[in-house]
Amino acid sequence: MKVHYLEVVASDVDAVCATYEAAHSIKFGSADPLLGGARTAPLPDGGSIGVRAPLRDTGKPVVRPYWLVDDIKAALDRVSKQGALVAHPPLEIPGRGTFAIYIQGDVDHGLWQL
Repeated sequence: MKVHYLEVVASDVDAVCATYEAAHSIKFGSADPLLGGARTAPLPDGGSIGVRAPLRDTGKPVVRPYWLVDDIKAALDRVSKQGALVAHPPLEIPGRGTFAIYIQGDVDHGLWQL
């Protein structure tokens, strides 16, 4: 298992980015519209972290790992058979891959296929 993208949804994006930069010696870029306005930073293992504000008024803070998979549709089928709720079906982000979100055990999980 490898986390390809770690998404952090927070009310104060700049404060979270500054804290991560200070604690982990990483550098965040500007907001990326393809990732919901997330400010992203590369991680040493080839993955990345993104910090963004909620996308709607009812959005709540969350930390969501996106696990790298070879076949996102097959992985979603398997987690669905385990009782997971598919919260967001596969969606391609041009030039970045395809993501999906599911909820299991009251926890958000993401899948990412390159």
